[in-house]
Amino acid sequence: MCQPQIVGEEHYETLQHYKELENIIVILELDELSEDDRLTVARARKIESFLSQPSFVVEVFTSTPGRYVILVETIRGLQSILSEELDGNSEPTFYLVGNIDETIVKAMNLETKINLQKMTLNLYVLTFN
Repeated sequence: MCQPQIVGEEHYETLQHYKELENIIVILELDELSEDDRLTVARARKIESFLSQPSFVVEVFTSTPGRYVILVETIRGLQSILSEELDGNSEPTFYLVGNIDETIVKAMNLETKINLQKMTLNLYVLTFN
């Protein structure tokens, strides 16, 4: 289903390399891979999550409204993932989003939520010490 003439040569090669690395990960662990291979695995997983764009058909199962994303936007997102631009974003921020901008917003919201939880915990510790 994934063909280089459809998704682009660079995206295809990344996913193919990831498929090869999956066997190594099963036998060894992710920590046994080189830094470059770990980066390839991380980016490929993000691509897989990103391509889980919310569809109208599964809306009832995911509770996420379906979205229509034009091909140009999907390709822009894939290019952003393959560049160093989004290496700091965690994999879950790519899941069930429309375009890449939604991923960036999701990552910022997650970071804000984590910081708020840390501040609340610090306040709690200060209050009871």
